[in-house]
Amino acid sequence: MKLQLKRIFNCKNYCIGHIYVDGQYLCDTIEDTDRMLDQSMPLAKIKSIKVKSETAIPTGTYKVLMNIVSPKFSLKQYYMDVCKGKVPRLANVPAWEGVLIHTGTNQYSSAGCIIVGYNKIRGRVVDSKPVFEKLFAILKAAYNKGEEITIEITRTY
Repeated sequence: MKLQLKRIFNCKNYCIGHIYVDGQYLCDTIEDTDRMLDQSMPLAKIKSIKVKSETAIPTGTYKVLMNIVSPKFSLKQYYMDVCKGKVPRLANVPAWEGVLIHTGTNQYSSAGCIIVGYNKIRGRVVDSKPVFEKLFAILKAAYNKGEEITIEITRTY
């Protein structure tokens, strides 16, 4: 299964994107600001540009893991009920650890992660929990079939 996150708007504090599942639009995203990092850049350059908890992850393609319990989110009842604490995790993001796809409202919910919902309010997403549940069900079904799940992150600005 292939996810695509197309970043469509970037400003000083956050960026907005769209997630597509196998080419079909599913939802919007909000992340920290995009500092124009790319997965192919040297690690030292990425680290020199990155601002902790204020930078979107580099563009590129990452494997999405569905079998790791999040130490942080496994403490939250919502995530235990929905996904047993196994929040979708991006693997091998240069200079980042624990990049997840999860719920939230704005860039302050992100800390480098991808927040899902619908961008109906400037600088925010709404309906994050139902969107996360829909996306998680799709990803879990693919995972249960043994499909590899990847996410390609690009920008259009």
